[in-house]
Amino acid sequence: MDQRELYLKQLEEKWEHLTITNDIMFGMVMENEQICLELIQRSLPELNIKAISRITPQKQITGPISARTVRFDVFVRDEEQRTFVVEMQVADKHNLPFRLRYYQQKIDFDILNVGDDYSKLAQYPTYVIMFCDFDYFGRGWSKYQFENRCVDDPKLKLGDQLQITIFNAKASQFHGNMKLKGFLKLMGNQIDADDQLVKQVRAEMKRIREDPIRRHGFMKYELDLMDPRREGKKEGKEEGAVEALINSGFNDQQIANKLTNMYSMSHDEALKLIQKVR
Repeated sequence: MDQRELYLKQLEEKWEHLTITNDIMFGMVMENEQICLELIQRSLPELNIKAISRITPQKQITGPISARTVRFDVFVRDEEQRTFVVEMQVADKHNLPFRLRYYQQKIDFDILNVGDDYSKLAQYPTYVIMFCDFDYFGRGWSKYQFENRCVDDPKLKLGDQLQITIFNAKASQFHGNMKLKGFLKLMGNQIDADDQLVKQVRAEMKRIREDPIRRHGFMKYELDLMDPRREGKKEGKEEGAVEALINSGFNDQQIANKLTNMYSMSHDEALKLIQKVR
């Protein structure tokens, strides 16, 4: 069996075992408008969201040529022009606040056009929802919610209409009316058979796995990452491969091994490139 055949077999096994924590599978599941709406409603029940539209999985936003590109797992707007970015984050890279800071910049970049007044942003309240398979803040809470407030008087809000909500799948206790407990447990492959959302998500994942078009698209995407003959400069190809492998859920060591097989670089050089891209 040659290297390509071996890799195809590995891809087939990976496809069959993708879980909801894989950003590709998560994005495909969230294309189901009913599931996506229910997840956002449970995440932010205080907003009383009625309907969503323009669900865009793996939405890529670029800025100046020297700026880092961002690819959001799910990008959604509702009938009131509220923007929701929903992300699945499995590995703790110890940079979550700064990742979120950059995310907000890119979301606004997608809204404001040349010549627009800053006040246009008032028409587009932004909500970033992140599902983490780790407890970044270490308090054991199932939900952390942030918005900008005055340091001297926390009751005084900045009013920038930005809110960040981070869910912790490792929580042992779920405070308040936590309707996301089943979904968070599903991230750890624990099944709450009585949770309707969990039932819907699992059924959708099964349907996706059995869809030959979805399977073919996944295989082609993964194979393209491994093709060193892709167009573009060598450095650009290498960085593109790293970014794509990160988005596919590979860890640093796995990526480094693939890079050393694909390109003429040492293991240390591969690790340095990975850190640069991250």
